[in-house]
Amino acid sequence: MRMTKFATLAAGLILFTTGCGDKAATNPDTDHSVSGSDVTVDGLPPATADVHAHPSEGPHHGSLVELGNEEYHAEVVHDEKSVTVYILDSAAKKAVPIDASEVTINLMHDGTPEQFKLAASPDSGDADGKSSRFTLPDAALVGHIDDEASAPKLSVTIEGTAYRGEIKHDHDHEGHDHAGHDH
Repeated sequence: MRMTKFATLAAGLILFTTGCGDKAATNPDTDHSVSGSDVTVDGLPPATADVHAHPSEGPHHGSLVELGNEEYHAEVVHDEKSVTVYILDSAAKKAVPIDASEVTINLMHDGTPEQFKLAASPDSGDADGKSSRFTLPDAALVGHIDDEASAPKLSVTIEGTAYRGEIKHDHDHEGHDHAGHDH
């Protein structure tokens, strides 16, 4: 009887110290940290890490739109007269020229769906036949782009894959009229 209790205690102690096969926390050859709240399990980030760490605005100081599972981003910039969309990489920092002649913004205005097509306007560094910048001079679009009720969405095809992202209201401009925007 005494031997059974000892064997059970020893087996429990072995399981407790080995962590049920979690080699990430005990293998010194891995890149995993084993101190305090920074412990990771099977390659997951530490609990305190900000996994969504990308800029809150794009390189042109516009609003960012996530495309796909953050495979790409789009940056929406506008002034009083026109709207420009830049296609960016997953970090929302570098331009990504794409093989598209236009991108589309869909929104609701007074309960009616409206569609705006922004034409390719290649940036100086874009390869021939590709564009990372798309523009449309349209006062109606400018007037609706920051209206949360319009629920604007961007549609773009990149390398044969269709992406759609929500254009979120730029809260930095709340309470300002559209003429005061200086994107």
